[in-house]
Amino acid sequence: MFDAPADIVDADYVVLPRFAGRSEPAVSPPQTLSTPSLEGMDMLRRPEVLPARPGSRGGPIFWIAGVSAALVAFWVSGGHALVRQSSFWSNAQPASAFSISGVTSRVDASGLKSVLFVDGEAANDGIEAASLPPLEIRVTDNASNVIRYRLGTSNRSLAPGERFGFSSRLDVPRNGVRAVSVTFAG
Repeated sequence: MFDAPADIVDADYVVLPRFAGRSEPAVSPPQTLSTPSLEGMDMLRRPEVLPARPGSRGGPIFWIAGVSAALVAFWVSGGHALVRQSSFWSNAQPASAFSISGVTSRVDASGLKSVLFVDGEAANDGIEAASLPPLEIRVTDNASNVIRYRLGTSNRSLAPGERFGFSSRLDVPRNGVRAVSVTFAG
C-alpha cells in the first residue's frame, strides 16, 4: 500500500552568518532597492503594501465601462420597450394612420328582397403614403348575431390626407338590423 501524503510538512531552516571576514575580494553588489534585513521567521512574512491613494475612485475608463455595462443590462432586460413608450416617442406622428369616418347605413325594402347599404370613407391621416388595409363591416341583427363582411381595397395606396370612399350593398339578416360598424380588417 502507498503511504498517504501527510497534511503537515516540517521544515527546518538554518540561519547562516554573513561572511564578513572572507578573504575573497569584496565585490560591490549591484545597486538595488534596499530591503530591510530579515532575521529568523520574519522572512516568511508578507511585505506590507501601502495603498496607492486613499481617495482614489477609479479612472475614466473604469466609469465608462461600468456605466456602459449598466446601460446594456437595462436595455436587454426590457428598457427598449420602456423607452419606446415614453412621451418623447408617443408625441411623434405615426407614418400612416388610417381612420374611418362618415359611415351611414340604411335598409332599402323597395324591391323583392331587402338590401342594406353601407357608405363611408377611409382616410390616411399620417405623414407618408401607405396601402389601405381591407375593411370589415359588422352587421348585428336583432338576435345579437354578428355577421362579418370583408370589403377589399385592392391594397390601394393612399397619400397623406387622401380619402377613399366606399359603398357596399349587403343582404339584410332575417331578424332585421340592430347595428352596423366598419373597422379595418386585422
